[in-house]
Amino acid sequence: MIGIVAVLLVIWLVFVVLGFVIKGLLWLALIGVVLFVATGVWGWLRGKSRT
Repeated sequence: MIGIVAVLLVIWLVFVVLGFVIKGLLWLALIGVVLFVATGVWGWLRGKSRT
């Protein structure tokens, strides 16, 4: 499960970087930031509930 969350975080991080590098894709950066935060929170809550 941790592997899936880590892969998703890397994918969202790539979207953020691409969105900020290519100014026309600023919307992609915003979506990437939202998904990165959501995935991080989800992973943190899942990990916290297992302990």
